Amino acid sequence: MQSILLDTLKGKTTERPPVWYMRQAGRILPSYMALKEKHSFWEMMQSPELAAKVTLLPVHDLGVDAAILFSDILVIPYAMGMGLEFTDKGPVFDNPIKNMENPLANFHPDEKKLDYIYNAIDEILKTRPENTPLIGFCGAPLTVLSFMIQGLGSRSNFSDAVKYIFKEKETTKKIIDVITVLSITYAKNQIKHGVEVFQLFETNSDLIPNELYFELFMPAVKKISKAVRETGTPFIFFPKGFGTGISEINYDICDFVSVDWQTPINVARKLVDKKVGLQGNLDPRILYADKKSIEIELNKYLEFGRNNQNWIFNLGHGFLPDLPFENAKFITDWVKNQNWR
Repeated sequence: MQSILLDTLKGKTTERPPVWYMRQAGRILPSYMALKEKHSFWEMMQSPELAAKVTLLPVHDLGVDAAILFSDILVIPYAMGMGLEFTDKGPVFDNPIKNMENPLANFHPDEKKLDYIYNAIDEILKTRPENTPLIGFCGAPLTVLSFMIQGLGSRSNFSDAVKYIFKEKETTKKIIDVITVLSITYAKNQIKHGVEVFQLFETNSDLIPNELYFELFMPAVKKISKAVRETGTPFIFFPKGFGTGISEINYDICDFVSVDWQTPINVARKLVDKKVGLQGNLDPRILYADKKSIEIELNKYLEFGRNNQNWIFNLGHGFLPDLPFENAKFITDWVKNQNWR
């Protein structure tokens, strides 16, 4: 497959940076909102035809260079046997870890509970436009665990999760192992079904000190990375809120690291191992501004993009639900129409 994203990930010279967005499949797309009026989130995820359609909407509507699987990071705890419901206010667990006396006795991992996702991947590959790679993903262990402990997926400061990690360190390590084993199986099966790039989302890495993260969670990240990269699949790691911790990100951890909006991209390039490519890091909130203000912000990336071939244009986190679709289309077109070389 000829793809600007895959070429960039493999270190080839391209005419411009590839562009895709976190949370591109949904939220800001009028076409997605129309589907959402007829179908629940669970229904769209569990129907291969609907999941494939939603996955490919941003390719058609925004013109991005890749599709990312329409799914959720909490499918892993669901497959571990935790009761999970997707409500209008976000995902909710019926019995979070904070209420369990012996959490490890409550886990009953069942790989077959993830089969519907592989069926969706098969359908995406049958219906995607030519030269459109599919990005697979899963949640990283700290992020997944923090939701499992806290019990809800809506906005939270995860105070119970943080307390649990500090208080129950040995149990935490054992739960991380269970999450990691199933995540590796899940990642490898996504790749087996045709996913060409894999991203690990650690959106809650700012919950604990970097030192503790490297002690408890980075070994698991490395295991998932190793399993993915052994298949020849590029691996992107997104540690949101990691701050100066990205200075410890080296090629042992990932091929590319996705940078949040708190760290300027030029600073990130100085901190991160030169062998590791960068992705990001436009602040999605700039899309609330007018196009002239957006363009001023975008122009700051031109020099960086001209000097750094190993960079993927993306956001510093996902689209917010009420951002104007027209502005998302504007930045996509802007990336494609600049003289980057």
